[in-house]
Amino acid sequence: MSLITVNEDKCIKCGLCIKECPTFVLKMGQKGPEAISADSCIACGHCTAVCPKEAIDNIKSPLASQINSKDFPKLDAAEAEHFLRSRRSIRTYKEESVSKEELTKLVNIARLAPTGSNAQGVSFVAILDTKVVKEALEETIKWMETSQLKDRFKGLTNAYREFGVDGIFRGAPNLVLTTADKDFSRGRENSIFSLAYLELYAPSLGLGSCWAGLFEVCALLPDSPMLKLFNIPEGKRITGAVMVGYPKYSFNRLVDRNPLEVTFI
Repeated sequence: MSLITVNEDKCIKCGLCIKECPTFVLKMGQKGPEAISADSCIACGHCTAVCPKEAIDNIKSPLASQINSKDFPKLDAAEAEHFLRSRRSIRTYKEESVSKEELTKLVNIARLAPTGSNAQGVSFVAILDTKVVKEALEETIKWMETSQLKDRFKGLTNAYREFGVDGIFRGAPNLVLTTADKDFSRGRENSIFSLAYLELYAPSLGLGSCWAGLFEVCALLPDSPMLKLFNIPEGKRITGAVMVGYPKYSFNRLVDRNPLEVTFI
């Protein structure tokens, strides 16, 4: 089966699909664009997305599965800035667990994040059961108490053992993990892209999130106890973690960051 099909009645031979192809898969033929090498196609969908006449289809990125972007209004600059700046790292959560449906919406957006060469390669594990989250907390504390970094973690572990203070997940009822093949070199960076999308989208669902950095110290280890706890398949590794839940409080202002440092050359 051919990589692409062209509707000759619609194609105006503008060549936009050819110009936009990042791996130079297409050329212009007598009847319109033609595929030179299907193996080089990275399924980015540029060719079908850029066509002004919906004249080209690609079996790796079908036209039927694409959404017409003209059907949705674009954020103006001020709206986009507010959207990006209003995301905050949530460290105080309601006890209510997030539903499977809402977590599915969240990770479905995360999978759409950009990756180099459209490699993707990231899978997700969404923890619905709050008891499992608490087990992960206990396992993390145990690891901190016996690791070479135990002195650095002493404040956290003592607060947990003596007063039940959760300095790891901050009471978040749910977790979202990313995993990738052990031999996939871009697993960590692609997971960061994906979880960044997740965090930006979360407030749109009324959810809060925070990067579970302290938990990651343990979870990303090759022999991490989390691999067994979360039933991570053989040959896979944990590559990222974000805690998720409903924020207990709301924020009324946009907080500034350090002053901009940029060099123009």
